[in-house]
Amino acid sequence: MGKIQFTKMHGAGNDYIYVNTMLYDVPNPAAAAIAWSDRHKGIGSDGLVLIGRSPVSEADFTMRIFNADGSEAMMCGNASRCIGKYLYERGITDKQQIRLLTLSGIKVINLNLNGASVESVTVDMLSPELDDKNLYIPNRRLPRGTFVSMGNPHYVIFTDDVDQVDKTGPILENHPAFPQRCNIEFVAPLSSPEDDTIVPAGKSIEVPFGAFRVRVWERGSGVTQACGTGACATAVAAVLTGRAPRHSQIVMDGGTLNIEWRESDNHVYMTGPAAYVFDGEIELK
Repeated sequence: MGKIQFTKMHGAGNDYIYVNTMLYDVPNPAAAAIAWSDRHKGIGSDGLVLIGRSPVSEADFTMRIFNADGSEAMMCGNASRCIGKYLYERGITDKQQIRLLTLSGIKVINLNLNGASVESVTVDMLSPELDDKNLYIPNRRLPRGTFVSMGNPHYVIFTDDVDQVDKTGPILENHPAFPQRCNIEFVAPLSSPEDDTIVPAGKSIEVPFGAFRVRVWERGSGVTQACGTGACATAVAAVLTGRAPRHSQIVMDGGTLNIEWRESDNHVYMTGPAAYVFDGEIELK
């Protein structure tokens, strides 16, 4: 079927394979995502991202995301930052503000430049949708969490043990309370973003910001180095539960994201890095 060019990028360690569908067609992206994401037999990634020209005038470009298991995601904050860097630095657009059409609506991406390079990207993630759920699994009651939708579903649990993500994450992703499955965040407060010391439960600290250590089980991908929408959901949950002001620094396995839940418009703004890994060519089968 021929070869196509791809670019592998990551945002805080959340790595995806990017294909410009304005140049190359991927007829079966779900199957491609499964094959190419394999870290032993493929390129290796958390999934596949397709970049396209927008069919509507309200947006400039489109983003489709397919998880490593082939399921299509509604939104990915880290991927949207990478797309902004890709589009600008590859000369596809000269706009410093890009409107990106996703399955969860149009997201506005603002590029923070250092000369001709995109140093970081700020994404308007729009307003969160909120609900509370208390979950049970056989023989064990889990800590109460906060359900936040950032265009995709998240369940945020504050705990001293963020490493339970490996064991408990897959159980909660597929819990009956989430008929469409769910992304799961395990969150512990930090003494500061630079100090990764987890604050014991019940001990209060006074800091001028919210600093949290977060590990994420992503729906369809498992444990990932970072999750942009998960960072946003965590920041919102921290505000709602009185653990943080409206600015937070979210420390994930692959890096730190800065989140602001702005009171003036109720939108969540995420700022973080985007980086190239390599370019390559792969044969469609």
